[in-house]
Amino acid sequence: MSETFSIRRQVEFNHCDAAGIVFYPRYFEMISSLTERFFSDALDFSWASIGLAEGYGTPMGNIEVRFHAPSQLEDWLDLSLQIERIGRSSATFLITCACEGALRFTCKATVVYANIKTGGSEPWPETPRAKMSRYLTASSQN
Repeated sequence: MSETFSIRRQVEFNHCDAAGIVFYPRYFEMISSLTERFFSDALDFSWASIGLAEGYGTPMGNIEVRFHAPSQLEDWLDLSLQIERIGRSSATFLITCACEGALRFTCKATVVYANIKTGGSEPWPETPRAKMSRYLTASSQN
């Protein structure tokens, strides 16, 4: 059975527009935060250690988001991540955001393991790649 990585965030005033709903670019910041926490907390592969110390990063190669319903000031959002595919140097994340079980957005995002100096992709190191496999969706494992 695959694992799911999750974080919980409350919608703050700085996330909202004048109508008190989340301004959609702020969701992209939440996606970035979820991704950063996933690498750090689930994989023990923090952006600080790989980027500053080793000269690598995981830039976003593609992102597709479908918005289902608005979020409002002080809503508690549950953001979750599973992995659809792990390639040689990329991984496709399936991300959901819900509030009290109601979907707010779904996202499919592909990150690339890249050398910051050259800008070229590199194969995933074995340890984080092995840890990522625990988050592969059940349909990906068949």
